[in-house]
Amino acid sequence: MDPTVLAWALAQPAGTRAAVLAAAFTGGTTRVTFDGRTVEYRSLDELGRALSVLHAAENTAARRPSVTFASFSREGTR
Repeated sequence: MDPTVLAWALAQPAGTRAAVLAAAFTGGTTRVTFDGRTVEYRSLDELGRALSVLHAAENTAARRPSVTFASFSREGTR
């Protein structure tokens, strides 16, 4: 598990999906209940991958936008 992802998840407000998954991961359990649904992960590795996917989805908008440089010229026009 990427420590950055775990730190991000632990910093989320209590009761959020990321915080619940992080608490389960750090507690060593693979059963998680969130919004009235219970999910049993096969392993801590699978739970860690779920956290990584959630982290990527949540932070897609926070990435820096790509920049394209365009150049125009008026050569040949009078």
